[in-house]
Amino acid sequence: MTKRRTQEIQEAAAEEVVKEAPEKFSRSNYLSSGSTMLNLALTDNPFGAFRKGCYYFLVGDSSSGKTFLSCTSLAEAAASPVFKDHRFIFDDVENGALMDMEKFFGKKMADRLEAPRVVSGEKTFSSTIEDFYFHIDDALQDGRPFIYILDSMDCLTSEKESEEFNSNKKKVRDGKSQDGSYGDGKAKKNSTGMRTLVNRLKKTDSILIVISQTRDNIGFGAQFNPKTRSGGNALKFYATAEIWSSVIKTITKTVQGQSRHVGKTIQVQTKKNRHTGREGKVTTPIYPSYGIDDMEGCIDYLLEEDHWKQNKAKIDAPELSFEGTKQKLIEKIEADGLEDKVRKIVGKVWCDIRDACAHKRKKRYE
Repeated sequence: MTKRRTQEIQEAAAEEVVKEAPEKFSRSNYLSSGSTMLNLALTDNPFGAFRKGCYYFLVGDSSSGKTFLSCTSLAEAAASPVFKDHRFIFDDVENGALMDMEKFFGKKMADRLEAPRVVSGEKTFSSTIEDFYFHIDDALQDGRPFIYILDSMDCLTSEKESEEFNSNKKKVRDGKSQDGSYGDGKAKKNSTGMRTLVNRLKKTDSILIVISQTRDNIGFGAQFNPKTRSGGNALKFYATAEIWSSVIKTITKTVQGQSRHVGKTIQVQTKKNRHTGREGKVTTPIYPSYGIDDMEGCIDYLLEEDHWKQNKAKIDAPELSFEGTKQKLIEKIEADGLEDKVRKIVGKVWCDIRDACAHKRKKRYE
């Protein structure tokens, strides 16, 4: 068999991987996170992570991409006709999203971004847990579907906490002993608030993403669960999925003879997942100068699973009829508009591995 004929057979077989990609890769009810790998970790669908009508809880270490991930999902919504009528409500409690929104997420997203409330021409964000539930109630009463991002739960105070502070301040100034703290009251508010909220989200096809910061766990069990978070059990109980992010690697590049920090590899772990019932971990690179590099994350996954082969610096991607460096491969994908094709390949490989891991037995029930 000639070398040319062998190559033709390999390319034809590789093309079948894309053709056989599951047809259920729908975009009609799902919002992409902007990371194919996170989409798959949540829904087994390379094109969607967050389902309409659901609430998601995103917990992460400092600088682990929580805000970037949530804002990228809004950019994906701005590019999707499925979410053309949704409001984009960003509750920037932390005042921490100081990046250039238009630069990173596009003009369409930036133009649709709004605060929970505008008072006398000024954007108003939540400062207490009560504010948050008032603001989201306003959005629900408005009637239009929305994507609401709370950034973050940790920066919210509560009326109870304010009352305790003012009471203790007066006692100390009067020379008296201050009372002990019995919590900030957020857990109780979340317990009642989330219970009534989730059904209302479903009725309006709205999506809620609540961001929270990790804390070091102290005391019994810390060696098994070194990280925890605040806000009470209701935040997880009512969530469709609980997602934890952390930095696992720094990405460097040699510039003018010096090793420079240019990005980081983020690990995203699903600790609760009502979509598939499975928990798992995936990684994605994030660059401060670019954002989430979805194509690099896809290529890394295909290499890790040995679907695409790499010999030194050269990658063999038969479905794309390509052999060369990662940078050249990314350039080809972007120049030829092959992003969705790569996502389908990743989705097919992911689902094949999932199916191979399944516990295959005769059905107990028909």
